Amino acid sequence: MRALPRRAARPERSRLSARDLLSECAAGILQRPARSALTALGTVLGVGTFVAVLGLTATTSSQIDSRFNELTATEVTVEDTGGDRPEYLDNAFPADADRRVGALNGVREAGVYWPVRLSPEDLVSAAPPGTGSEGERTQVVAASPGTLAAAGPVLEQGRTFDAYHDRRGENVAVIGSGLAARLGVTTLETAPAVFVGNHAFTVVGIVEDVERKADLLLSVVVPRTTAERIWGGPDSGERAKMLIATDLGAARQIASGAALALDPAHPEHFKVTPPPDPRSLRGNVTSDLDELFMLLAGVCLVIGAVGIANTTLVAVLERTGEIGLRRALGARGRHITLQFLAESGALGALGGLVGTSLGTVTVVVTAVLRDWTPVIHPATVVAAPAAGLVTGVLAGLYPAWRASRVQPAEALRH
Repeated sequence: MRALPRRAARPERSRLSARDLLSECAAGILQRPARSALTALGTVLGVGTFVAVLGLTATTSSQIDSRFNELTATEVTVEDTGGDRPEYLDNAFPADADRRVGALNGVREAGVYWPVRLSPEDLVSAAPPGTGSEGERTQVVAASPGTLAAAGPVLEQGRTFDAYHDRRGENVAVIGSGLAARLGVTTLETAPAVFVGNHAFTVVGIVEDVERKADLLLSVVVPRTTAERIWGGPDSGERAKMLIATDLGAARQIASGAALALDPAHPEHFKVTPPPDPRSLRGNVTSDLDELFMLLAGVCLVIGAVGIANTTLVAVLERTGEIGLRRALGARGRHITLQFLAESGALGALGGLVGTSLGTVTVVVTAVLRDWTPVIHPATVVAAPAAGLVTGVLAGLYPAWRASRVQPAEALRH
């Protein structure tokens, strides 16, 4: 009876279990903790910026919505067009225009204004002409008291002129804080004056900021009747306008009736501009902010990925001997690839978690300091660590491929 030939024993194929992969990954990261922390720092900054940028965008967008509702949606402008023959009608606004529009339900303040036409010699200075004081060419605005009230001024010193000054044609003025600093007007206790050409105006108020019509901060604002007495009224070249501040939700209704209230016989003499639709306006603004900040966050993530890839590649070069030994003991190329991908992915995920926490804290602290309501979408918090993981894995692809190509015999020579 012939003996059956024995089959040659096949070498057992090496395997890498998930448990062994995780333990090797943890050992590789903890072997050089300082380097691992610095490697993850790029992802921390990238993901942290990603979360902070998106959170601050959502938070500021809610503030923009509030700002639009409070200011833009409550402002109506009326322009004197003069009708079909504007050359024969310099000023269509009646003398009691403020009172007529103010009688409409929902109007808070309303006032007529126009830029005064000055001669080239009429410079604004803090001293009379001929005293050596250098003047500057500054816009002078004639305004009724309602204009300043509708603009919502924040006074640094003094007050705005009122109906008494306007009725008597007093030589008083309100100026912005920037213009006051250039003219050397630092206090109102000495009743300082500014000169527009040869005409002196006592400064009764210095405005630090306004809610509407910001160009008033760069102008010398004088009563309407005073401007008419000195320089004349508006003309066809510089026509008058009216600024109306309304209650929230009443702007469009007031815009539809303002022209009739001013002149029932000739409403066509006025062009009324209602506020824009706040939904479309804030939608455009927030969309632009989202695109800009998303681009910034993407750049930060790319920088973090480059940092992980660079450090992982250096680690592969330094651990060439270790890789060769593993290959000589039976580790396959894909095992080496998985090991380094697991390390880079773990560093990315860890950086993503830390970055998410730091970004969230940044949004909350910024909102608290600005007295805002912090807004962070749950999807952002969930997606940020995943973005860190994906960033780490992508960053480790090339170094892991390089590690898998290391030949055992060549590696053991190092």
